[in-house]
Amino acid sequence: MNAMTLPGMTALSIGKDIRLNSAEELEATLRHIGATRYHSLHPFHKLLHGGKLNKGQVQAWALNRYYYQSTIPLKDAVVISRFRDRATRVEWRHRIEDHDGDIGSEGGIERWLKLTEGLGLDTAYVESTEGILPATRFAVEAYVHFCREKSPLEAIASSLTELFAPSIHEERISGMMEHYDFVNPDIMSYFKRRLTQAPRDANFALDYVRKHARTPEERAAVCNALIFKANVLWVQLDALYHAYVDGHIPPGAFVPKAS
Repeated sequence: MNAMTLPGMTALSIGKDIRLNSAEELEATLRHIGATRYHSLHPFHKLLHGGKLNKGQVQAWALNRYYYQSTIPLKDAVVISRFRDRATRVEWRHRIEDHDGDIGSEGGIERWLKLTEGLGLDTAYVESTEGILPATRFAVEAYVHFCREKSPLEAIASSLTELFAPSIHEERISGMMEHYDFVNPDIMSYFKRRLTQAPRDANFALDYVRKHARTPEERAAVCNALIFKANVLWVQLDALYHAYVDGHIPPGAFVPKAS
């Protein structure tokens, strides 16, 4: 059976009829999942990158996304804790430094706060996460829980959305710089840095799952982990669209100032 047809694929899994018999079939299926489910395809991102949002809507996106960004080091610490293998822990450790930074060096979280500050949001308010959507919190915490409770192989596999990240970062940089007069190169530094960080991380994770997913069942679990992570990203945009495009902001969440 051709894995790329993916008959019976659901919102949860690649389906029971798919049997991946090689690392090559595994990688092809992973790339198919990215091509059909990565959040670059979400209507909210089309609006964001096409200049169709107002400043308040862009603020809401950056505010909510901060919770995801600031939780990544916690997730990666959980992944590290799953491995007795020192080499894997050492390799994965730089991901925490990429986001948290180090003494005298700026990390991704600081770069994201440059973005929110540049958009006019109060940093203390952003860091408090008091104004984020409930769905944002639920989705991000589900990701940490997944990495804690699933197998170490699945925990690593869930990071494979990074295979598809560079293209969305390039689109975001060019689109937002072109369309929004309140965006400048300095506040977009997070995305520029990820253009080199994400491919390095993704290549390690892809090599790892190709090597360590040795059975059809393990390969299916790897693919389903990527589907889960794609859902984590997608549902956050669903919530943003519902709240800030359709106008159904839940009680207590961030309310943009009137233009």
